[in-house]
Amino acid sequence: MLKGKTALVTGSTSGIGLGIARALAAQGANIVVNGFGDAAAIAAIEKGLQALGTATMYHGADISRPSQIEDMVRAAESRFGRVDVLVNNAGIQHVAPIEDFPTERWDAVIAINLSSAFHTVRMALPKMKQANWGRIINIASVHGLVASVQKVAYVAAKHGIIGLTKVVALESATTGVTCNAICPGWVLTPMVQKQINARAARDNLDNDSARRALLGDKQPSLDFVTTEQIGAMAVFLCSPAADQIRGVAYNMDGGWYAQ
Repeated sequence: MLKGKTALVTGSTSGIGLGIARALAAQGANIVVNGFGDAAAIAAIEKGLQALGTATMYHGADISRPSQIEDMVRAAESRFGRVDVLVNNAGIQHVAPIEDFPTERWDAVIAINLSSAFHTVRMALPKMKQANWGRIINIASVHGLVASVQKVAYVAAKHGIIGLTKVVALESATTGVTCNAICPGWVLTPMVQKQINARAARDNLDNDSARRALLGDKQPSLDFVTTEQIGAMAVFLCSPAADQIRGVAYNMDGGWYAQ
């Protein structure tokens, strides 16, 4: 379905981003990989994507820095012509009550989880509009729809991502470019595993008990959303069936938001 098109996926060296990159590559898209990791691991990721019959490139942009984002998008355009599918996925987390929340962590979370999407979109959108086709998929979170304590920066950024999604959708509504958000609940990513580990240590639980406790607090299905499921949703949003899906925030959260 995406043969000859190019997808740039931020934060695609692990977790949700890597799952989305694999799903888009399986549909024929060239993949621009972005994220941190050692050279050997990144080379292995590219090799795995290439085995699906697609071309890849890696760009190590620190997406907290607008100049590096600009360089990444230009590099992708130089290699492949344009970015057809933009997936804003990269994110970080910090947990603390607001009165104890370090200001530098607030700045970092907002820069990476929200401002980076502004910069990638403003860079990639003009060529999408010229081609009259494009897909912008912002990985928000159920925390873009509801709040949890001690996550002030993350919740603020993810609410902001949904607002950005709606504005971009409206501004491109008469074109072949769509912009939507996916809002996962708990996904067993390295970032979530850190929260499980912290909970196990805090409450003197084994890992399995800490997982169940984490899910039981919020996610009625008592099961994690998988990166493969999120990748499949991204593929759907790139399909012709999604041509008139614009400005939507899809929650994939095991019933979290339904409560």
